[in-house]
Amino acid sequence: MTTREMFSKERVNFDLKASNKDEVLNELIDILVADGKVTDKEKFKDAVLKREEEFSTGIGMGIAIPHGKSSAVKEASIVFGRSNKGIDYDSMDGKPAHLFFLIAVPEESSDLHLRALSEISRKLMHNDVREQLFKAETFEDFIKAF
Repeated sequence: MTTREMFSKERVNFDLKASNKDEVLNELIDILVADGKVTDKEKFKDAVLKREEEFSTGIGMGIAIPHGKSSAVKEASIVFGRSNKGIDYDSMDGKPAHLFFLIAVPEESSDLHLRALSEISRKLMHNDVREQLFKAETFEDFIKAF
């Protein structure tokens, strides 16, 4: 499965309502649950939070890439969310995160999430890609940014 195949128009939100880290994770995971990709919200959230304990996935430049590997995940998927006001996500640069990529993979996946993480991180290093994501209004705009 390619990183592109892990995205879906059902799993994008261009106007997140969350105001803190816990709320944004809930909002993003709810999208996965509604789309049938996650069967147990709390179990998957625990996997994501366990990963966050190691160090924050707020990588800076307004970006956070939380991820988790769990038996509650039925199919590898990525949710994209954008917070226009920004959320304190304990980012490495101390600035709020605006662009969120939640990566969910089944327990038995080998390095699928690492490949997706690497590919997304590489793309987001480019200022023009981040700017396009800030302006995206549709799934097509979002995909074009990549």
